[in-house]
Amino acid sequence: MNAARLFLLFSLLASPLAARAALPEAEPSAVGLDAARLARIDQAVERAIKRKEVSGAVVLVGRRGKVAYVKAYGQRSVEPTAETMTRDTIFDMASLTKPVATATSVMRLVEQGKIKLGDSIVTYLPEFDNHGKKAITVEHLLRHRTGLIADNPIKDYADGTDKAWERIAEQELHSTPGERFLYSDVNYLVLGRLVERVSGKPLNEYAHASIFEPLGMADSRYAPLADGNKPNPAIDLARCAPTEKEEGSWIRGVVHDPRARALGGVAGHAGLFSTADDMAIYAQMLLDGGKGQDGKAVLAPETVQAMIDPGNTPARQRRGLGWDVETPFSHPRGRGFGAGSFGHTGFTGTSIWVDPATQTYVIILTSRLHPFGAKGNSGPIRTEVATLASAAILDRPKAPESGETHLHPVDCGIDMLVKSKFESLRGKRVGLVTNHTGRTKDGVPTIDVLANAPEVKLVALFSPEHGIRGLVDAEVGDSKDEKTGLPILSLYGKTRKPSKENLEGIDVLVYDIQDVGVRFYTYISTLGLIVEAAKENGIPLIVLDRPNPIGGVAVSGPVRDDGFEAFIAHHAIPVRHGMTVGELARLFNAERKIGADLTVIACEGWRREDLLDWTGLTWINPSPNMRSLTEALLYPGVGLLEATNLATGRGTDTPFERLGAPWIDAREFSAALNGRGLPGVRFVPNQFTPKERQYAGKECGGVQIFITSRDQFDPLALGIELAVVLRELYPESWEHDGLLKFIADRASYNALLKGEDGKAIRALWEEELAQFRTIREHYLLYK
Repeated sequence: MNAARLFLLFSLLASPLAARAALPEAEPSAVGLDAARLARIDQAVERAIKRKEVSGAVVLVGRRGKVAYVKAYGQRSVEPTAETMTRDTIFDMASLTKPVATATSVMRLVEQGKIKLGDSIVTYLPEFDNHGKKAITVEHLLRHRTGLIADNPIKDYADGTDKAWERIAEQELHSTPGERFLYSDVNYLVLGRLVERVSGKPLNEYAHASIFEPLGMADSRYAPLADGNKPNPAIDLARCAPTEKEEGSWIRGVVHDPRARALGGVAGHAGLFSTADDMAIYAQMLLDGGKGQDGKAVLAPETVQAMIDPGNTPARQRRGLGWDVETPFSHPRGRGFGAGSFGHTGFTGTSIWVDPATQTYVIILTSRLHPFGAKGNSGPIRTEVATLASAAILDRPKAPESGETHLHPVDCGIDMLVKSKFESLRGKRVGLVTNHTGRTKDGVPTIDVLANAPEVKLVALFSPEHGIRGLVDAEVGDSKDEKTGLPILSLYGKTRKPSKENLEGIDVLVYDIQDVGVRFYTYISTLGLIVEAAKENGIPLIVLDRPNPIGGVAVSGPVRDDGFEAFIAHHAIPVRHGMTVGELARLFNAERKIGADLTVIACEGWRREDLLDWTGLTWINPSPNMRSLTEALLYPGVGLLEATNLATGRGTDTPFERLGAPWIDAREFSAALNGRGLPGVRFVPNQFTPKERQYAGKECGGVQIFITSRDQFDPLALGIELAVVLRELYPESWEHDGLLKFIADRASYNALLKGEDGKAIRALWEEELAQFRTIREHYLLYK
């Protein structure tokens, strides 16, 4: 008997109720899978059982519309009586409820026009209009980017369902909506409530009528509690896998999650019960573009694509509208399925992973909590089984050559101008605003490119702060370019904006300077004044765009107050604005009602989530003390404190990576900062002696700052916590007056002086950041 037939025989023997499978079955070879390699899954699962990570499991591998491998292992129940695991065992799906029941229900309502992804949750649930939650959109909830807590306290549910919902609606934000990924049961609790409010039906009834019944998922259902905490009579208890023991009895047929149970067994984050075969039906529906086995559509193809598309979410935070794509929770992907694959896990030991590229899915259902409790661990087996399933694919699509690198090569505006053969500049006299950062991807200075361009006459140069070569850390005088002999007018000396006389004989202005993405970095102030000068003198302006080196997704910090306009605060934008210079030029021109003849030559290949080290472009120090991408990431926070009596690393080999003063106790300071628990950053006690500024030659106590996770790090949270700790530890020594001009937000400054904590201060920004995001959306050029 060959390996394929032997495998199929074992599968049928292990699963006496195989006839229940709604999807057709096939030998592995018929769908391009190696049966011998799939058989290795047996050993992997048996090892996990022997290690007492799980007591049993059901594993199903499907491909191209057929179930190619399915087997039940070990025991469904160990205590109080032993029961053999069967293929049709019903499992508490835990967080698989989120994408399968809740997100799918939401997207059904989106298709019907009853919900809009970009709408504030307050549109549908007005009771959530508090603590800045109006900024939360339906999309934020689906992608876990709301800023809400992961789990609210279980005591919130002690006084009944109505009171529990009141307390959920009063939850405070822990970060700005849209800013970062934080996996949260609360997000999907709220989405479940949204489905009920909009559909007018309980979530379990809506999901059953809209998803499970149309797809023929006969064993998939919520199990609303009966008579208090008793199992629902509609669920087949004999087939249910138990979870944990409570009050001397094993939980069986009753949702394990305590919050879902407190809400009666039905919630958006947990409560679904299902089987491996039903999950296979659902997975195949996704691969078939939303159609069930009868050809009827449950979802539109574009809706399915939206659910699995991570959009512009950053690396390691990539979530679709319900599905996990690439986050720290993605271990069920294994080591073989590609970047376009997706899935989800459940706390009780359930998981599903789907790979559209190979039309394959892997379903692993365990009840890891029985009988081992918290010692049960389904994580290793998820990864190992997925890896084995992927390795069994015999006809994997050939990966594109570009898949050999994780970089996303970028052509900047100057590169695109060269590609166009200087079409927009031909026959014109050009005035160029630039410095040493203006260069092609191959390193040729923009000055040289335009000086040698055919039918283009470069007639004048204008330099920003730090001069044409980026070496001066003081006011800069006018000069002459040694190579071209052209005059250089400094825009960081006596003149900040070119006059009519300065622009005589110029037909078009071109701006090409690399910014660092921070409001008080003055290159964008020069840009704003150039837009004004172009309008005032009737000269067209072309901005050659460049990536924002610290990314174009995160937006953080207070929006500048009226009355604080200065060269370090040209326009009312947040400290970290998440925009390119081209996008800012568009914003300045429209929002300041300038009306200049503005053209932005956009980059090609840049994605908003990409920092500079993903672009293939060379890092060039944009100013003397901005020497690395790490320093650029720290600068929005550490830079806030530059005008106070602190040394911020200038005059050392690592500017902005350390901070201190002679009056700071390094160990005390670092201990206090680490005690704040800021995600993505750690502080190490440090003694250093700067060579410049107020403490030149004096030993300073302080900290060296290490970013441990870019995905979690928020430089503005860092800046505010630095200020709060300085206020608490050194109220007599720290001179904070200079902070106001950099933060440019009186409410934040006053809250700091009144003794508010960092969280309360950051909460002050939420509404204005939401308004800014809405405004900036009109001017964005990249996805």
